[in-house]
Amino acid sequence: MTEQKPTRRDILKPLHLVSIALGCGVFAMLVTIFSTGGFTARVNSSIARGTYKDLPPFTLGLVIGGICFIVTLLIMALLMLAVNPTTVTKTIDRPILLDPKPTRAQRRAAKEAEAAAAEAADAAPEAAKPDAPEA
Repeated sequence: MTEQKPTRRDILKPLHLVSIALGCGVFAMLVTIFSTGGFTARVNSSIARGTYKDLPPFTLGLVIGGICFIVTLLIMALLMLAVNPTTVTKTIDRPILLDPKPTRAQRRAAKEAEAAAAEAADAAPEAAKPDAPEA
């Protein structure tokens, strides 16, 4: 039995794209909160006393996370626009990075070029050899 390969449309459904963007946003938010010291006693006590002059770490984390979510979603949507809709349902059974098989005309031209190069190489050494002095 042959298994049907999933198409790109099956793999990249909109809910998956939104969840990927949400994951990137949450990751950016957590990195921001941890790097600004949002869970340290010093920062939390200065926020409680009202002596913290900057944007609180959790608010800054939410802003950075929201920006990262929107930017990630926008970039993935733009990348999805680059996909040709006619190739979405096609399955590819050959390596993508390898060149396709050459046509007959290309193979014939390559053989002719090799033959011409071989003839030139055979003729060149005879003309290039200096006469050896006889001893």
